[in-house]
Amino acid sequence: MDHTPYPAVSVIMPVLDESRHLRTAVERILEQEYPGDVEVVIALGPSKDNTDEIAAALVAETAGTSREVRTVPNPTGRTPAGLNAAIEGSRFPIVVRVDGHGLLTPGYIATAVRLLHEKDAANVGGIMNAEGETEWEKAVAAAMTSRIGVGNAAFHTGGEAAPADTVYLGVFRRKVLEQQGGYNVEFIRAQDWELNYRIRQAGGLIWFTPDLKVTYRPRPSVRALAKQYKDYGRWRRVVTRYHRGSVNLRYLAPPAALLGCAVGLVAGVALTPVAFVLPGGYAAAILLGSVKEGRGLSASARAQLPVALATMHMSWGWGFLTSPRSLANRVIASTAAQHD
Repeated sequence: MDHTPYPAVSVIMPVLDESRHLRTAVERILEQEYPGDVEVVIALGPSKDNTDEIAAALVAETAGTSREVRTVPNPTGRTPAGLNAAIEGSRFPIVVRVDGHGLLTPGYIATAVRLLHEKDAANVGGIMNAEGETEWEKAVAAAMTSRIGVGNAAFHTGGEAAPADTVYLGVFRRKVLEQQGGYNVEFIRAQDWELNYRIRQAGGLIWFTPDLKVTYRPRPSVRALAKQYKDYGRWRRVVTRYHRGSVNLRYLAPPAALLGCAVGLVAGVALTPVAFVLPGGYAAAILLGSVKEGRGLSASARAQLPVALATMHMSWGWGFLTSPRSLANRVIASTAAQHD
C-alpha cells in the first residue's frame, strides 16, 4: 500500500436501475472527510430508468476536481463484471467498493484506510446497516439486522472487531485484487464471499470492524425480497460446490427450516397431526422473534416483520435446495477455461 498517510482512493460502483439512490450514494462519497485524492468510477449497466442521465450529471459536476466522477460501460449489467470494469478503469492503490444504493457513513474511508495499514489487512469492511424508508422496508431492515433473520453474521448483526470470513462490500489493496484477478464474473451473486475466500486461502487477512457502516436500502416489496434471497441461496450452493469445505451450519439452517415445514405439513395431512409440530414450531419461533426484534417499530412494520423473516428464510432455502449442479459445473468449467 502507498505508505503516505492518506493514499489516493478509488471508489468503484456497479449500478443498474439505481435512479432512486445513485445521486445520494455518490454525494455521500464526495462528502467524506478524507485528505487524500478520491475518484469515483461508476460501471453503468443497461438501465431502464434514468440512471445514466444522473451519472452523466455527476460526471459534469465534478470534472476537473480532486474528487472526479467517471463512468465505464458494463454491457452485461452483471455485478462482478461491473466491478472488474470499474477496477480496470480506476487508478489508485486503495479500492473501495460501494453499491448504487449504499450510503457511506461519515469517516468511512479514513477509518478503513487506517485499519488496512494498522492490521496489514487485504480487505477491511464492516456492517451492512439496513435502514428502510417505507414501513415494509423498515420491517425488512429489522429482519436483516437480527440473528433470527440472518444468523450470526457479524456484518449483519455487529460484533467485536476481528478477522472474518467476509465483510460487507470492502476496502481493498489494489495489489490484492490484481493478484486474485478481480471478481469471478461467473458468480452472479455471492461474488464478495467467493473473492474473500480466495484472498483468505492465499493468506490474506479479512478484517471486520463495527466502526465501518454502510447504510443499505432493503428491497421495496415481498416479491423483490423473495427474488433476492432465492438468488442468495442459489449462488451460495454454487460456492459450496465450487469451494469444497466452505459450507457452514448457518448456510444449512434455511433449507433445513424449509424442508422441516414442508415435511411437517405433508405428514400432518397424510399421516398424523403430530407432524404439524414442525411448521407450528417454526411459525411460533418467527412470531416470538418478531416480538423481540420489532421493538421500536411502528405497528404496521411490526405486523410485516414475520412476513419478511419467513420470506427471507424460505426463499433462501428454496434457492439453495433447487440450485442445479449443472450451474456449479458451468461455473467450474468456465473459470477453468479462463485460466487456461
